[in-house]
Amino acid sequence: MIFTILLFITILGILILVHESGHFFAAKKSGAKVEEFGIGFPPRVFSIKRGETVYSLNLFPIGGFVKIFGEDGESKSDPGSFASKSVKTRALIIFAGVFMNLILAIVLLSFGHFVGLPQVIDGQNAAASVKNIKVRIVDVATNSPAEEAGVAIGDVIVGIQNIEDIQNFIDQNLGNQITLTLMRGNETLSKKITPRLNPPEGEGAIGIAMLKTGQVSYPFYIAPLKGIESTFVIAWGTITSFGQILSQWVRTGDLSEGLAGPIGIAVITGQVQKMGFIFLIQFMALISVNLAIINILPFPALDGGRLAFLGIEKIKGSPVNQKYEKITHTIGFALLILLMILITFKDIEKFF
Repeated sequence: MIFTILLFITILGILILVHESGHFFAAKKSGAKVEEFGIGFPPRVFSIKRGETVYSLNLFPIGGFVKIFGEDGESKSDPGSFASKSVKTRALIIFAGVFMNLILAIVLLSFGHFVGLPQVIDGQNAAASVKNIKVRIVDVATNSPAEEAGVAIGDVIVGIQNIEDIQNFIDQNLGNQITLTLMRGNETLSKKITPRLNPPEGEGAIGIAMLKTGQVSYPFYIAPLKGIESTFVIAWGTITSFGQILSQWVRTGDLSEGLAGPIGIAVITGQVQKMGFIFLIQFMALISVNLAIINILPFPALDGGRLAFLGIEKIKGSPVNQKYEKITHTIGFALLILLMILITFKDIEKFF
């Protein structure tokens, strides 16, 4: 458990470091003065000053920030002030964090595609080398024989490489107890399960969904292209998922379903870590893309919210009153904290 927590904090720290580095380097490149580069949220635990910038490590490791001189609209006549820069330059500084998270995902997935990422074997991998072909359980129905036996998502069925063979074996033993040998991480498990004669529609006799997967690797000159492709596929999937979550919120009033907070992500990190290093690389890329998409949403306190205010400034020809913008971002930040608290309670109920 301690290792999982440390691993989660390390991954989160890397993602935040990359994101904030985007803001940092873009600000420096534009000539804006960076007053502080912080990992985590205050209070400070440690800090050191180099040149004009304070580099700080803070107590709460679930965020980070870059404090740029003039970002609240002050000192417009000072060339080192954020407020003195053009709308385009300020927009680039704000967008740089999102851009860096996407770049990190591309790098991670390119590496993964080169060494071999776990993928569904669907006959479209002609240009690739495929190894470690396995049948993996990707869903376990609630209250099904599989769930009651302790079968978990991610388990690998040992000794059989064709889903059809597994389905035939189960169908031939309806009502009779069977034994499935599973691999979970480095542990081999035997699960005794009795397939149902009349299962609920869509669940199957024991209540599992399976995919045939393998480690698919590409030549070094193709891997970066696959990395870019995978990043945009994940980004589109994330956007679609957010759309579904918002639609559900409008219909049911519940925005927390389908979302995971720090506790939920930490638990999933532990589960993924048991599956192997390459799965962890893939998971880290997924979180990096999610972080980019969340930050670009036009919601106050997020990067997208700040870009929205710049868009208004560009249209109207003058900045929005700093007092009103600051109040808006403060309210947005408070709402985000409340949402995180709600999701955290949901995570505790779900995982504990």
